[in-house]
Amino acid sequence: MSLHSQHSGNPHYVNHGFQHDDGGKPANGEGPHKKFSMTESMHEKLKLPLPDNIEKSWWFIFCKRCRQEEGAPSWEPPMWQRLCPYPFCPTYRQFARILSLFLIGLLCWGIVYAVLGKTAAPEGQLFGLAVLCIAAHFGGWLMSLTTLPALIGMLMVGILFQNVGLVHIEGEYNEVVTVLRKVALVIILTRAGLDLDPAALKRLRITVPKLGLVPWLVECVVVAVMTHYLMDLPWIWGFLLGSVIAAVSPAVVVSCLFRLRQKGYGMAKGIPTLIIAVSGIDDATSVAIFGIIHSIMFTSDTLVFQIIQGPLSIIGGIGFGILWGILAKYVPEKQDPFVVPLRILMLFGGGLIAVLGSESIGYGGAGPLGCITAAFVSCYFWSKQGWEIEDNPVATAFEIFWMIFEPILFGLTGTQIKINELDPHTVSIGISCLLAGIIIRIISTVFVAIGAKLNLKEKIFVSLSWMAKATVQAALGPVALDSVRDLNRPEEERDFAERVLVICVLSILLTAPVGAILITLSGPRLLKKTTTPVIVEGWRRSARPSLRDISIIDEDDNGETT
Repeated sequence: MSLHSQHSGNPHYVNHGFQHDDGGKPANGEGPHKKFSMTESMHEKLKLPLPDNIEKSWWFIFCKRCRQEEGAPSWEPPMWQRLCPYPFCPTYRQFARILSLFLIGLLCWGIVYAVLGKTAAPEGQLFGLAVLCIAAHFGGWLMSLTTLPALIGMLMVGILFQNVGLVHIEGEYNEVVTVLRKVALVIILTRAGLDLDPAALKRLRITVPKLGLVPWLVECVVVAVMTHYLMDLPWIWGFLLGSVIAAVSPAVVVSCLFRLRQKGYGMAKGIPTLIIAVSGIDDATSVAIFGIIHSIMFTSDTLVFQIIQGPLSIIGGIGFGILWGILAKYVPEKQDPFVVPLRILMLFGGGLIAVLGSESIGYGGAGPLGCITAAFVSCYFWSKQGWEIEDNPVATAFEIFWMIFEPILFGLTGTQIKINELDPHTVSIGISCLLAGIIIRIISTVFVAIGAKLNLKEKIFVSLSWMAKATVQAALGPVALDSVRDLNRPEEERDFAERVLVICVLSILLTAPVGAILITLSGPRLLKKTTTPVIVEGWRRSARPSLRDISIIDEDDNGETT
């Protein structure tokens, strides 16, 4: 069935693909289709009487932002505009989507209640978790209306629920929360692996590792040293915290850079996509090092075994990822009509068994490495079979998974913070350590970027973009505290774990909004704008920025632009 035949019954369908003859009519004999301009106001299309200059009023702008209109106008039943006038009410498409999600959620709750009983009823723990996740999603949506990252709203909803007594997580549900965070971690790492372009990484074999690893190491060491001397954390706890704090958040960076990319800022040198690629490597490093340190801290094996545990975790994780990625090339067969869902399940299942299985055998650092390696190797072979890096349907599925798990992850992380139990001294010293690490990282990034074909303004922008923390901190911040509780460690270690968690949450609250604002405001001032911005066409749902956009920065060139 052709694309046109699928939509021929929709009077609002916008078709840009017809070939016209010299007379201006479509060559296939079809009648002309009206093309709606995104800059044309909706009330002009619908010819609704509205007062003059209404579009300049603050409430009209706010209502349009809330609507978040999509490309093609939605079909609407008769009388919809009279019952739900523009722009105060959502489109029928948005209303129908929300209603369908509500009905699906209601059905799921009914099934769970029939199976589990009271825990799914109001005042039950499972019911509270479900309400928390829904409220976190809504809080994220409200925060996104301000152009700040939605995850800030999700985190604040979790903190609010915990401190007003709307959610209680205890007993067996602590284990449920831990598993949910590990599933979210698998999704994060898999997305990072699927977004890496092997050909571009080979071409940028010096620039990407240098910008990804050196500033990460600098911030990790600075945080470890300062928390050791200012907060009395043992060295191993300091480096555990440093490995988490040094991670950059793709959840913040990608959305902000994608807006700049659409307007053409930095595209001549592929700066937005270079930053995104480095942040993926940065996150993988953080998770791997954290896993190794965590395994050493919470194992009862001999010193010799602890020493060799790090290299064994690295070798085992990478080895598993390569083998699973090669297997995903042949299983399922590439012409199988169910190849997409089967590959999604293969990659998701492989990531879960890598993370959960490695922890069960005492090699927690191997799992995250195996997860991201399997995604990268799979993506490499699938691209050889014809799937483009930026149009990989498996990556699309993991984007959807992340839409589901993002409010779960950040909402649950917020519930770990009890404001009345926070130590003001810990908070103030923690903020000082975070600021010191960020400032020194920014300075070191500018120096490390020498030779990367970037001018001074571009180096400053790159260094500022890597200050945002969120995703890895939310996924790994509570892990040490969970381990201390499960293993019944001394109260002193519980105090260390709580400090780690508090600083991770502070890093999200402080750096995510500031980082998003700095990227948005400094981009147009520090980056050059191309004359023709990138225009996304076709079926692509988001056109994820790809390393393929990096065309001018090349390792084979010498010299540095000024």
